[in-house]
Amino acid sequence: MGTRTFLSVALFAVLATSPAFAGPQAESVAHGSSRAETPRIVALGDSLTSGRGKGADRAYPAVLQSRLDDAGYRYEMINGGVSGDTSARALRRYRDLLDRSVKILIVALGANDGLHGLPVDQLTKHLSAIIDDAQRRDIAVVLVGMDALPMHGWGYTVAFHRVYEDLSSRYQVPLVPFVLMKIMTDASLMQSDHAHPNEAGARAIADLIWPYLEPLLTKNP
Repeated sequence: MGTRTFLSVALFAVLATSPAFAGPQAESVAHGSSRAETPRIVALGDSLTSGRGKGADRAYPAVLQSRLDDAGYRYEMINGGVSGDTSARALRRYRDLLDRSVKILIVALGANDGLHGLPVDQLTKHLSAIIDDAQRRDIAVVLVGMDALPMHGWGYTVAFHRVYEDLSSRYQVPLVPFVLMKIMTDASLMQSDHAHPNEAGARAIADLIWPYLEPLLTKNP
């Protein structure tokens, strides 16, 4: 955890002072088109998903949509990100995104929970409820790992990190390593606020998620 934790400190020290993480901003959500017959993939997350500072059309879900189209997969990507969202807030709204056409759910939540010091049992409870509900609906899940600033103690940081590993094992879902680990140290991939990825960073995040997403896809769903 040494190098990983040090980099997490650098990131979340910035996030903690970023106004973009102060609270939910529903206007960041992009729901996609209304092609109900097209199978959908929902990306449920916070500002890293919604496209804070660059717009939903340049966020990683939009990049994944282009990747899907180029590879010949007939899916519609739905950006379900809300800037400032927490796992508790997402738990109250995620069902509105999961209609019968949704086949895959990308869960990228927890950054704001870590900043607020949410007890890890609560984080586990919230994420478990979302994953469990999705699987009962026969929706495949991709879980995106998050790390927490050790301002709440090193034990908390380690326990927070392990929540995602435990959930991945329990529900047998692919776990994407913390997506900003290799991005936040490269200024060319970050916006001027040093907290959110720019367009190149969004492409890098999509590159990290794609290998975990593609095995769940079918050419003719």
